[in-house]
Amino acid sequence: MKDDDVKVSFAFIKATEGLLTVDPYFQRNWREAPKAGVICGAYHFFRPKKSGKAQAKFFLQVVNIEKGDLPPVVDIETLDGVSPLRMRLELSDFLTYVEMKTKVRPIIYTGLKFYEDNLEEKLDGYPLWIAHYYQPKLRMDKSLWKFWQHSDKAKINGIGHVVDFNAFNGDSTALAEMLVR
Repeated sequence: MKDDDVKVSFAFIKATEGLLTVDPYFQRNWREAPKAGVICGAYHFFRPKKSGKAQAKFFLQVVNIEKGDLPPVVDIETLDGVSPLRMRLELSDFLTYVEMKTKVRPIIYTGLKFYEDNLEEKLDGYPLWIAHYYQPKLRMDKSLWKFWQHSDKAKINGIGHVVDFNAFNGDSTALAEMLVR
């Protein structure tokens, strides 16, 4: 798969949200993307008002993390009306449960501003995937992030709508080292 001669080598696919929502396209996308040579990871859209552990259990009922996959991802973009402290407690419960069950350290996906306002120096040690659109570079120390979502307007052969576009902070060897073993 290419976008203006950029090889698409990985994709994160939405699996679940909250406690009840399964993305209707998840199973198809999870099955078909590897056929195109794309390394996949699954993500859960986190709802801070709901139990983090219950959301983690739900996510793992839908997604079977296997050898060769990217680590699981939790997407946190909103406080949903709860305090930053409550959000971090529930998020920590999610991360701890997923890591305990999969033996893989999850990735945290969030926007740069949300990270700076609510997560910076609070959940260190987790790989970060940061959304920061339409910028020539990510305004963050390069040692802190693994993935950068820099656009939501990519066009990819075989996909009939625009998709998010991400860059990995490293080479193909470093990406291979991130895969589930």
